[in-house]
Amino acid sequence: MKTLKFGLAVALMGSASHAFAQYNTDALRFSQTQPTGTARTLGLGGASAAVGGDFGAATINPAGLGMFQRSEFTFSPGLSNLNSSSRAFGTTTSDSRSNLHIGSIGLVFANRRPDDDTAPWRSGAFSFGFTRIGDYNSNFRYQGRPQLEQDIFQRLNEDRGAALDDLAYDTYLTDSLNANNGTTGRLVKRGISGPFNDTGQLDQAETVRTTGSQSQYDFAYGASYMDKIYIGGGIGIVTSRYTSENIITASDTEPVSNAAGTSFASLTQRDFLETKGTGFNARIGIIYKPVDALRIGASVQTPTYHQFTETYSSSLSARFDKPVQVGSQSFNSASSSLDPNIFDYAVTTPFRATGGVAAVIGKYGFLSGDVEYVNYASANLSNYNNEGVTGNFDFGPDNDAIDNLYRSTVNLRVGGEVRADIFRVRAGFARYGSPYKSSAVDQARTFYTGGVGLRQKNFFLDAAGVYSSGTRLYSPYSLRNAANTPVVEVDNKRFTTTLTAGFMF
Repeated sequence: MKTLKFGLAVALMGSASHAFAQYNTDALRFSQTQPTGTARTLGLGGASAAVGGDFGAATINPAGLGMFQRSEFTFSPGLSNLNSSSRAFGTTTSDSRSNLHIGSIGLVFANRRPDDDTAPWRSGAFSFGFTRIGDYNSNFRYQGRPQLEQDIFQRLNEDRGAALDDLAYDTYLTDSLNANNGTTGRLVKRGISGPFNDTGQLDQAETVRTTGSQSQYDFAYGASYMDKIYIGGGIGIVTSRYTSENIITASDTEPVSNAAGTSFASLTQRDFLETKGTGFNARIGIIYKPVDALRIGASVQTPTYHQFTETYSSSLSARFDKPVQVGSQSFNSASSSLDPNIFDYAVTTPFRATGGVAAVIGKYGFLSGDVEYVNYASANLSNYNNEGVTGNFDFGPDNDAIDNLYRSTVNLRVGGEVRADIFRVRAGFARYGSPYKSSAVDQARTFYTGGVGLRQKNFFLDAAGVYSSGTRLYSPYSLRNAANTPVVEVDNKRFTTTLTAGFMF
């Protein structure tokens, strides 16, 4: 399975000069998060570690649940629109997609002592619910004419003896199995008649479509001590689903009528990957209010331990504009596919620590800011016992790649809310640092947020918009000479709208 995935066209690279192993990108994918929660929290850019009083506290700092005065139920649907722009082989290509989702569903049961009760523990609230913490829906494509030493046939020639070689051999695109002749023999020679010596330059393109999300089911409790100190804790059950479908096409640039051309006309390689898993974590937090106008919060979250099962399949088809002769048979086309391969593995994502400050400006609103520390280099891949069977795959090279490629980083979030009677206006900004030690481009992500709200006695309605942007580097396959590995620069711009309806009781 490892050999199959090494050729899978879903690898992200910190720098074009790095050779990479596939599973380290899985560890990064499931470690990264984004501003999440209700429309109120999103409108603040996610800066709510010291704010409290919102269901979003269960995911960020459960101590904020201790500020609840009444019980409530919230429901937050959302709509995302993604636009991508890809640059490869000297051309730029655009694509887009949209998807509906549920951002969060939460239920908070609060218990507040009467004002004349002198007990030091003033209130407590228990919550449980669901929050979408990762969005894997994307679509991008690229096209162009790679150099001969970069194209898909170079990839096929370097895969001799591995899984992709079976497909290439069965579709008459390589000359022999279990052979390694570097850059020679770009097309078949095994008893097949026809001009196969060189394909020349190719028109090559790829479409990459990914779907899925990561969601967290939280069970948390927060309490208030003298309305000065708030403490809380919670556990999270994380479910993940990620799918990718990658389609690479390549075609000969020579016209069919050219007698000097090759028999090769085109090929299509399809790879499909589905990864599903469940994990768990725990968090504790505190908020201290030295004066009514100031709140200081902090929380820590344990590493999240995930167990994943992935299913991978691949197929390859080829067309010939001059029939190829194999023994007594001739072919105008050929196709082959691999049976789905199932593999189990575990990922432990990094520990997180968050600190925040909120300044309350009387009844007019507040300003807040968060700092979150994450060390992506501490992620770890391993085997686990599945139905009595423990895997024996060697994840050493992948964990070495995690140490070599990734680093610790800081995520910054700031936001504010202005209040006017029953109305609320919010704005925020977040910057999530690049996880890579070295990269040809800055792979940090930025988020600009805004929102409005309406508060009634027993009902509230909030709306938020989040505009995010970021650049990543993508490689469809790896070559022995890392300098020849094709690298695609992908700019992603996403706008997400979220509505939260809340009912207090």
